[in-house]
Amino acid sequence: MFIVRINRIKEVFVDTGTVKWFNETKGFGFISPDNGGDDLFAHFSEIRGTGFKTLAEGQKVSFEVKRGPKGLQASNITPQ
Repeated sequence: MFIVRINRIKEVFVDTGTVKWFNETKGFGFISPDNGGDDLFAHFSEIRGTGFKTLAEGQKVSFEVKRGPKGLQASNITPQ
């Protein structure tokens, strides 16, 4: 994990992990963080990029962690 400072006001924690599974039809799945924490919910709307947004099982990604309505989830997901 590394920390990115934005205008010295906000700290964003960026982590890496592996896609555990992702359902293209439903538009969501889960990511296993490399730090060994709990799996994180991943929604297609949080995937960075253009065109059809999906993730492949076993794919490496970087992401930020935010609190969602049902707990922690991945945001700003960037496929590696």
